[in-house]
Amino acid sequence: MSIIEGLCKRRGFIYRSSEIYGGLNGFFDYGPLGVELKNNIKQAWWNDFVHGRDDIVGLDASIIMHPNVWRASGHVAGFSDPMVDCKESKLRFRADQIYFAEVKIDGHTIGYVSVLEDEGMQAEAEKKAHELKRKKGAQGELEPVALKNYMEAKPGEYDLIPSPATGNTGTLTPPRDFNLMFQTYVGAMRDETAVAYLRPETAQGIFVDFKNICDTSRVKVPFGIAQIGKAFRNEITPRNFIFRSREFEQMEIEYFISPEADWKKLHREWIDACKKWFVSIGLPECELAEDVHPKEKLAHYAKACTDITFHFPHGLQELQGIAVRGDFDLTQHQNASNKNLEYFDENLKRKYLPHVIEPSLGVDRTFLAVMTAAYTEDEVPNDKGQPEKRVVLKFSPRIAPLKAAVFPLVKNKPEIFEKAKSIYERLRRRWNVFFDASGAIGRRYRRQDEIGTPFGITVDFQTLEDGTVTLRDRDTTQQVRMSVEELIWHLTDKIDGKI
Repeated sequence: MSIIEGLCKRRGFIYRSSEIYGGLNGFFDYGPLGVELKNNIKQAWWNDFVHGRDDIVGLDASIIMHPNVWRASGHVAGFSDPMVDCKESKLRFRADQIYFAEVKIDGHTIGYVSVLEDEGMQAEAEKKAHELKRKKGAQGELEPVALKNYMEAKPGEYDLIPSPATGNTGTLTPPRDFNLMFQTYVGAMRDETAVAYLRPETAQGIFVDFKNICDTSRVKVPFGIAQIGKAFRNEITPRNFIFRSREFEQMEIEYFISPEADWKKLHREWIDACKKWFVSIGLPECELAEDVHPKEKLAHYAKACTDITFHFPHGLQELQGIAVRGDFDLTQHQNASNKNLEYFDENLKRKYLPHVIEPSLGVDRTFLAVMTAAYTEDEVPNDKGQPEKRVVLKFSPRIAPLKAAVFPLVKNKPEIFEKAKSIYERLRRRWNVFFDASGAIGRRYRRQDEIGTPFGITVDFQTLEDGTVTLRDRDTTQQVRMSVEELIWHLTDKIDGKI
């Protein structure tokens, strides 16, 4: 993760928010290249799932809504994570991210070890168990280290489990609920009547506008409402770069279906469609997996939920959740608002509250997955023909921040420089491209490789003779000559997927 985070800072993808003041944990700024990549991801999603379908419409709901929205949805009362304090270090942890184990020798407990949730936590726990055995001077063979979640600890064990921060016992508190919503005030007053919340998810805006959209748009069940927007959660321990942050962006669809619909079939179709989309933006299919939630871990209103997971630098983690939510949300808002939200089905000749399938995806998490999949280190010949290590981001041309870079071979030859400039101006009318006349041509290639630009276009002396340019492929480094018209056709095919 540190390699990707360093590259993001160095090349202007992502910065720590308010960095000159020491930063603010859980908040990030997207730099010049980052905002382009992020916007391209969002546009690809919107093109495929909204513009590319006849049964999805869009919405942009407000970030701050009536506080009763969040009371009806259950967020005010129940949107919380279990929190644990370390009284010595003053650090806070999510209780469900702490794991502990008894260290036993021949059936006798000699102490406890604790680790934070991580792909390598089992190995870390075993290492700590051996260290504890050595410190205690205990004889015999260690029994297997069986990790358990801190939420499973008995009250008598809280003082025996060492803090992940200090390694000392007796410093962790029992778990307690911590509400994740950011609270604010609307208007000049600062009392309970003015309390409002920054939305912790975008979904509720869709549910409260369901009736408006049905009344003003020619939509018929089954249909979906899509939204891209910011959400805010006061995470106890934001970590793993942009994977879990306090301000983030979501891409969500609420797909409304009849109560009698075959929800299992539709759920499967949505899972497959979402996985196919991930592949279309450059995530390898072999890095994607599915995590089906067991019934005992489902929300009380959910019929099913499947996560699409991805191999992030910190392990196999959730990338997108696709849930079957029933009619819980519309029922809650209908009851709390005293407004009829039922849909009249012309085919069935009756009213009902539709059920919902919800594909929910984080933009920032998708950004991190794309960066992870794209990051590559390899060797290519330098200007002298010797192998040289390079860092390359193998973005899909569809979402790459820059689609191409134009290079005049030399900048002291006005005819070459002006020809390169004219090609650049022509390309920039269609795509986001870059012009670079500074430095050796090999160095210019490397700079573009490191930021993921798929194509390099070099204008040289032969261009003045026959009008052809050299097109270099980022991934293979192969170069071919073609006319400018052929270049336009080639880029259109590779970037836009159409001629």
